[in-house]
Amino acid sequence: METTKSKIALVTGGSRGLGKNMAISLAKKGVDIILTYNSNKQKADEAVAEIQSLGQKAIAFQLDTGNVKAFAEFFRQVTEHLEEHTGSPNFDFLINNAGTALYAQFAETTEEQFDGIMNIHYKGVFFLTQKALPFINDGGRIINISSGLARFSYPGSSAYGSMKGAIEVLTRYLAKELGSRGIAANVVAPGAIETDFGNGHVRDNKDVNDQIAGLTALGRVGLPEDIGGVVAFLCTEEARWINGQRIEVSGGVSL
Repeated sequence: METTKSKIALVTGGSRGLGKNMAISLAKKGVDIILTYNSNKQKADEAVAEIQSLGQKAIAFQLDTGNVKAFAEFFRQVTEHLEEHTGSPNFDFLINNAGTALYAQFAETTEEQFDGIMNIHYKGVFFLTQKALPFINDGGRIINISSGLARFSYPGSSAYGSMKGAIEVLTRYLAKELGSRGIAANVVAPGAIETDFGNGHVRDNKDVNDQIAGLTALGRVGLPEDIGGVVAFLCTEEARWINGQRIEVSGGVSL
């Protein structure tokens, strides 16, 4: 009896935090994982081992998602690996998750800070997705990670929030232009989450944590496991008719 070939997801920033939870959630649904990490190989190796313990294949590649010039070599490595292990250079799901925080008032945001956020959160996503297109199977999915900060305004997040707004518009264009290939593109927009993102800004600062919990209908700050399952669901057959949508996963913050 022929075994069904596992689907494959590429998760950027999949070594820790939200990205790791997304990768684990996908693996629990029988998806093999390629994840990227920026600098912490140990965390990436730990994530790979955890995914493998679930019975799925996993591998990690180093990638700075803000460095567009590195993308061609990255995809050369990924597709060579896939050719060798699956017989095809293709994969099914692209999860654009990698990101960094920037907390700076609008009046004090420098051009250097702006460019750093732009390269990682918009330009990098734009061109990584473009480079990935020849290798995403028809009928695949693209999930772009945005933020509640694209809907509501929180002082100190003007650059970050506006880049996420750009991602949401881009996602609708991807859905439109890739529809002929059966590829759906959607946005998952988390609210504030307790991770090491932004040096644990939400997780470790009790005042910030309490303030956000107070603004949230469900009365607490989010956890990584609140998000990963939603991303995994969007990659299932049940979610096939969801396209060009923004799904906020925030417990009802600032309603």
